[in-house]
Amino acid sequence: MTPLVSILIPAYNSERWLAETLQSALAQTWSRKEIIVVVDEGSTDDTFAAARRFASTEVSVVSRSHRSAAAARNEAYSLCHGDYIQWLDADDLLSANKIESQMKAVAQSNNKNVLMSCAWGHFRYRPSEAKFVATALWNDLSPIEWLLRKMGENLYMQPATWLASRQLCEAAGPWDASIKVDEDGEYFNRLVSTSAGIRFVPEGKVFYRMSGFGSYTYRAIAHADARWRSMQLQLQHLLSQEDSARSRPVALNYLQAWLLHFYPERMDIVEEMERSASTLGGHLAPPPLRWKYSWMAPVVGYSIAKRAQFFLPYLKSAALGSWDKLMSSLAKSDPS
Repeated sequence: MTPLVSILIPAYNSERWLAETLQSALAQTWSRKEIIVVVDEGSTDDTFAAARRFASTEVSVVSRSHRSAAAARNEAYSLCHGDYIQWLDADDLLSANKIESQMKAVAQSNNKNVLMSCAWGHFRYRPSEAKFVATALWNDLSPIEWLLRKMGENLYMQPATWLASRQLCEAAGPWDASIKVDEDGEYFNRLVSTSAGIRFVPEGKVFYRMSGFGSYTYRAIAHADARWRSMQLQLQHLLSQEDSARSRPVALNYLQAWLLHFYPERMDIVEEMERSASTLGGHLAPPPLRWKYSWMAPVVGYSIAKRAQFFLPYLKSAALGSWDKLMSSLAKSDPS
């Protein structure tokens, strides 16, 4: 029988985008699918009503009380019946052939423990303007090679790019609901570590919407403990795959790359990071600011200069977002 694919969507304050997301899920050319939307009861907009408009034999909508996206994803997984799992955030989009192209690769691999990935691009309001920038992760890779590249180069793979068998998801275990920041980084590193390898399918595409302050990196300080826990687990996933002369420098690089997000506000975590670096046979250097902002530190202090380094690029991005929103509105109002 043709495998069933479950598309699992956690939704919180997503009224604005959810219809587009569900339309992209329903438009999948892979015919045998189910869509499960788990709406957080804490939503302050009409997310539940927006989801209910799509309720059908193919789309199930439930409302639950959750305190994290990971908990909502676990709830959605517990309700699904799919042979394969497609995770999808409530503001992102899938190309119509995304699942079908990956399921064809599944049939070719004949191994349920092979994990499928695909290309992804970011956009604000117009998917047609999405920017697809290939990275070293856009390849067929072994688990250890994927982890070395991801953590060594501080790369990102958008969650919706993955397609995993239920067998593989069961082996990897549930999302860690105690982690409220970078929970996807930990989960997918674990999924990769459990897999028999990654097959990259360039035909499929994911459109990652950059919306609101959720993408503002500096908020890591507000959830520093959760961020550090995610990092510790990701390091464990890497070193459990291979603890060697090539993996330890990658682990050190990963710690150094993220040190700036805790320094100097959370020196307790910085000290833990330094101890971790020591066990890896190295040490961490005080994180430098980029040259555009380093001159500010002697004048206004390191912490304020650091905030500027994070926040000013975000203001530029927000301005570009406002322009893209205007262009999107004009395009929709144009009768031609």
